[in-house]
Amino acid sequence: MRMLVLGAGLQGSACAYDLLQNAEVTEVRLCDLHVQHVADFLAPYSGERLIPTVLDVRDRDGVSALMRESDAVMSAIPYYFNLDLATHAAEAGVHFCDLGGNTEIVFAQKKLDGRARERGVTIVPDCGLAPGMVNILAQHGIDQMDSVDDVRIFVGGLPQNPEPPLNYQIVYSLEGVLDYYTTVSWVIRDGKRAQVAALSEAEPVQFDAPVGELEAFHTAGGLSTMASRYEGKIRTMEYKTLRYPGHARIMEAIRDLGLLELEPVDVKGVKVAPRDVAVAAMAPRLTKPGGRDLVVLRVTVKGKKNGQPKTVGWELIDHYDEERGISAMMRATGYSLSITGQMQARGEIQPPGVHTPDECVPPAKYIAELRKRGVEISEIA
Repeated sequence: MRMLVLGAGLQGSACAYDLLQNAEVTEVRLCDLHVQHVADFLAPYSGERLIPTVLDVRDRDGVSALMRESDAVMSAIPYYFNLDLATHAAEAGVHFCDLGGNTEIVFAQKKLDGRARERGVTIVPDCGLAPGMVNILAQHGIDQMDSVDDVRIFVGGLPQNPEPPLNYQIVYSLEGVLDYYTTVSWVIRDGKRAQVAALSEAEPVQFDAPVGELEAFHTAGGLSTMASRYEGKIRTMEYKTLRYPGHARIMEAIRDLGLLELEPVDVKGVKVAPRDVAVAAMAPRLTKPGGRDLVVLRVTVKGKKNGQPKTVGWELIDHYDEERGISAMMRATGYSLSITGQMQARGEIQPPGVHTPDECVPPAKYIAELRKRGVEISEIA
């Protein structure tokens, strides 16, 4: 299999590493604007099966040419490129998956379904951790019920050694995090889709030691299209982000003071976006080189089976990979993208068309693939 990975950042590098662990993958082309130096854990493969390639994803001809040489394409770049990339993939007749994170773009990608079916390929947006893994698990629970009352998803990337005031470290794009903190979240309540404010309705959630008590609050994007898909079919469905207690209140104050706004303001005669200043000021303080992280996840589904109440659920607590220097967030997100792309290349995701992971990824096989990589999702009562 010849695989194309777009984006050589944290998640793209983890995706490439995972692909290279499969002997059936003969070539991984890792593309970015700047790929002079690949991550340390990729260095042994560079120049052999790994081919770092300078590419601007806005170069349609260049992207399409590389796509036509590949069995599957995995996008680990910002969501706003994914509609164009999915379009190119459908035209090139190649399988495509991405990390997604923006539901409106996913709905736009859905409109490519006819072309993807004509070309006999699958396009699967939202294939990371959240959205991605959590949606596959939620669907796995839904499939075990005759009727579903309640779906709750909790997930977060956290530092193992939190430092005040935010008790947080950057585990993926800070810009992406702030998008989720400032965009309304879709939920299902009383069977109807509804919007709730990001950072709202914080509640305590308990995990076994050493994690302990966390707080969960609404953020955007995690449910992806599931809120629309299950409106009128499920009474309650919600997604919340996990952080250490007190985080939401601080970020809510920062947001409400206007410091996360995208609209430029005048500062001594210069127009600047408050969000740009916030990112520039916060990023150095929240970047912890070598900082160990963990990913915490819990998905529960409640309903009825054969007329009797039934609850199923899954939990994950994954830690930084000390041996390889790969973060827990990279494992959960980048490996998830890789697994999906490999399933597509092997023809294990059917039928052709555009599908979100909850609609097409076989959950038992997906969980088994994660377990092979040491990402242990455990079933809870």
